[in-house]
Formats: sequence, C-alpha cells, structure tokens
Amino acid sequence: LNMWIPFLCLALGVAIGMSRYSSPLVRYMDGIIHAGLIILMLTLGAKIGSDSDLLSSLGLIGFRCTVIAAFAISGSVGFTWLLEKTLLPLKEVKKQLENINLSDKTEIVKEEEPGSSLLLWLMPACIFLGLLAGALIPGPWILWLDDGLMFSLIVLYVGVGLSFGTNQGVFRYLKILNWRILLISLTVVIGSLIGGAIAGLLLGMPIFISTGAAAGMTYYSLTGAVLTQLYGIEAGAYGFLVNVARELLTILFLPLLIRISPGSPIAAGASANMDVLLVPITKFVGMELGIVTLITGTVLTLVVPLLLSLLAYLGPAMFGSL
Repeated sequence: LNMWIPFLCLALGVAIGMSRYSSPLVRYMDGIIHAGLIILMLTLGAKIGSDSDLLSSLGLIGFRCTVIAAFAISGSVGFTWLLEKTLLPLKEVKKQLENINLSDKTEIVKEEEPGSSLLLWLMPACIFLGLLAGALIPGPWILWLDDGLMFSLIVLYVGVGLSFGTNQGVFRYLKILNWRILLISLTVVIGSLIGGAIAGLLLGMPIFISTGAAAGMTYYSLTGAVLTQLYGIEAGAYGFLVNVARELLTILFLPLLIRISPGSPIAAGASANMDVLLVPITKFVGMELGIVTLITGTVLTLVVPLLLSLLAYLGPAMFGSL
C-alpha cells in the first residue's frame, strides 16, 4: 500500500463532497461504498479461509483481540476522564448546550436507516462466505484477492473523504462548543495507542501490530484491510477483530461507562460515534452531548486512515519488525 494513496483518495473524496455536484453523487456513492464493504468482507474472509494455520489459531487470536480492545477502551476512557477533570468538564458543556436554542438539535441523532441495519448483518455473512470460499479456492485464484482488497480500500478512502466533505455542517457547532471539544478526539487517539501497546507487551506479540489494530478505533473494515495489505492476513485479522470487539464491548458496557463520566461512552465508541453507535450512546449521554458524540466520531473517522498510514511506516521502525 503506497503511503500516498490514502491521502490522495481522501483529498479526492473531500473535493467531491465540497463541490456543487456532491448531492447527486452522494446517493450513488453510498451504494458504491456498500459494494466496496461487501467485496472487502468477502476478500478478508477468503484470505483467512485460505490460510490453514490462521484458521487453526482463531481461538487464540480472538482472545488476544478482546484483550487489545479492552485495553484500547480503557486507555481512551482514562485519558478522556483526565481531560474532563481538567480542561474540559463535559457536565458544564451539557448545561451550556441546554440553554442554547439549536433549531435543528433534535435532528442530530436520527434512527438508523434500514439499509445500515441490513449491512450490519450482511458483513458478517460475507465474512463467513469468504471463509468457505477461501478454503475451496484453487491457489492461482488467491492472487486476485489482493486486487479486490486494493479496490475496496480505494473506495473506502474516497468514501471517508466524501463523508467529511458533505458533513461540514457538523463543525459549525465548534463555534458554540469551543475548539477544546477536539481534545476529546486527541485523548481517544492517545489512549487507544497506549492501550494497544500495553496489551501487545502483555500478550507477547509484535507491538506495532497490537498498536495498529487499536489505532482503528472501531473502524474495523478499513483497519483489517490496511493491516492485511501491509503485514499479511494474520495482522489483518487482528485489525478487523479488535475493532469489532471494541464496538461490541462499548455497547455491552454503556451502563458502566456512563457512571465513570459523561465522556466515557464517547471515548469508548470512537469513530463509530459517527454512525452505528451514535444512537445508543446519545441515549445515555443525552441529546446535547449527542452533538459532541457526532463531532468526535466524524473527526476520528477522518483521522483513522491518516493514522494507519503513518503507523504503517513508523511502527516497524519504532517497535521492531515481525
């Protein structure tokens, strides 16, 4: 994966999203992104299924992924809690927003579209079908999987940029909330990376793999694809499963996280705050902090591809190679 491809694709997506042609293109782009995700899930599943050694060690990998996800969540929550106790008390931010008349505040959090819910069921099904296909695919056909992986990555990068370019309205709330709100995204990134590194040390695995997986911050599709391209399918399995586990653990522990602090559910949800986790987290933190949740998720969704690209080249040099 060339280091500049993510930046070029993101820039292209942002340019399209900010152009006057974005409205008609967005309708088609959603379908293209969904198709890219399906191809990605099938490809990842097939690559796992074609590796007998990896298949036999999925139990151990699943355990390690859960541990890495738990440490990434703990790091993000811990640093965000410190931020709330010092520079950014979210309880005061919530009171501030309660007293401000935001005409479209109730439009910030909408129910998930049927297509999104269907996709959540479709992606695991595609992974399973890919596993079966990978076990049956003749050797020469496996070479085509890399092309499918590259295609889906390009689609996802452009899609992230497009989403960012068409959702600039989200950032008008920064004028009301103050730019300190962006510090939440920073604490989530720092906490995820440190948590991933600590988990890697404890598990006795390459730290740049555990850190790279934790850097996905619930963006499992992109993280799995990038790590597969860079380090092979086993690393890709970590990238995918760590972030699936993080999303599931966030949902399971929302009642506990909200007791820690208002920002803890937001920190745990990370990039998924922009879509899948926006509704459930907002139900716990309240409509006002739902705006903060959306901003954080939007920022992290843009940061993840850039962060993965940087770690791809800095990680082995900093932590050693496989």
